[in-house]
Amino acid sequence: MTATRVPGLPLVEDGVLISTNPATGEEAGRVPVADEQAVAAAVARAQVAAAWWLGLGYDGRRTRLLRWRSLITQRVTELARLTSLETGKPHADAIVEATAAIEHIDWSASHAKRVLGPRRTRTRLLLAEHTGHVEYQPYGVVGVIGPWNYPIVTPVGPISGALAAGNAVVLKPSEYTPIVGQWLVDTFAEVVPEQPVLQAVHGLGDVGAALCRAGVGKMAFTGSTATAKKVMAACAENLVPVVIEAGGKDALIVDADADIDAAAEAAVWGSMTNAGQTCIGIERVYAVAPVYDAFVSAVVAKAGRLRTGEEIGPITMPRQIDIIRDHIDDALARGGKAVLGGAAAVQPPFVSPTVLVDVPAESSEIRDETFGPTLTITKVADADEAISKANDTPYGLGGAVFGKKNAVRIARRLRTGMVAVNSALTFVGMGNLPFGGVGDSGFGRVHGEDGLREFARAKAITVRRAKSLLPAMTFERTPAQVDNIVKALKVLYGRRP
Repeated sequence: MTATRVPGLPLVEDGVLISTNPATGEEAGRVPVADEQAVAAAVARAQVAAAWWLGLGYDGRRTRLLRWRSLITQRVTELARLTSLETGKPHADAIVEATAAIEHIDWSASHAKRVLGPRRTRTRLLLAEHTGHVEYQPYGVVGVIGPWNYPIVTPVGPISGALAAGNAVVLKPSEYTPIVGQWLVDTFAEVVPEQPVLQAVHGLGDVGAALCRAGVGKMAFTGSTATAKKVMAACAENLVPVVIEAGGKDALIVDADADIDAAAEAAVWGSMTNAGQTCIGIERVYAVAPVYDAFVSAVVAKAGRLRTGEEIGPITMPRQIDIIRDHIDDALARGGKAVLGGAAAVQPPFVSPTVLVDVPAESSEIRDETFGPTLTITKVADADEAISKANDTPYGLGGAVFGKKNAVRIARRLRTGMVAVNSALTFVGMGNLPFGGVGDSGFGRVHGEDGLREFARAKAITVRRAKSLLPAMTFERTPAQVDNIVKALKVLYGRRP
């Protein structure tokens, strides 16, 4: 069935959200829209489910999460087809996205007990009569607001971490990709039928706002920086902590000793995959002068072989096309040159690969997130200039460096949460690495040990095991005992290093 509307635009009819393919308008599915009362009811159910889920312990949750991982793996082509239908992205891209999601479920399930389980800390000499313990307790219910560009892996990151930590989760998928979100919830229910540990609520922005105010213990949001601020404001009303993964304007630096062919391949992949609709996508390249010409030629040759409508899918969100067009036009108006594509590349719902050079730093194509299959390449004198220009942005999500001798040193100087050396975007696929940014790209982390700890509160416990030799925390201490405390302090900490 084909919906009679603009492809890609969310449509609500009679309390039902209709999702369609952004290129063809083919209907992907329908889900009921949740009102404020329905959101509150979902959170209330999740609070009950969370107590049951926590009672399973780490081993019980691990078993069930690994069953979910296996079920998704067995039905991965089904999930990829649904994702391609709903977003328009190529089947191969959907498979790669699902692969990363499976990795994160596996890692979180397998390592939560080690990372979050109770542990004893070393005793300090001044409190030698006490033992110290740390344990991590879940928030109860975690709300997750997911994006449309990667509707599998992006929400699965916080979902898997939150579930492994012992929380129940209420997911609000993007209104552009509700069917993929519901598929994730439904498959989880197949392996955990006892309680609604993972639920979905559907709708537009008001549903996300309602979720922020519905009594969740923590929120995880992925989306634009502007919307992130709205989520934070809503959560601030009840001091609900948040994890924010917002926009990016990631840069790739090509040093003089880089493998030019490999750097060009990574630049094309990093900028053009998913039609450039990638928060960690490469939107800027700074190539040092000795390799600049060869690098530009290699990028143009590789990007020029990509087929729009095949490797390059449609722009999922129609209003994003206007932003991409405006950025290209602004770059050209300011003196930039299109060595591939250009203004004519914008043919809704598609944008063909576009490579721009000589684009001024003040151009929106350099300053603002484009979120399309465009790439600017800028010549710089050396790596120091490249680092300075790469860091000249309010964003700080990911990035990449190609080179040999100094590549890792360059990577450490980038103001980002993640950097790939001699590759692009690879950090998103490693389940043991934290994922997140700085500045306008957000804060907090998902994935890895830091991602697990993000969804549990650290709790400190001390246990007295003997009488105090240096009693300090009592009104019954004597002057002599206070003198002994002073002497002990001087012995332990008074010497200069």
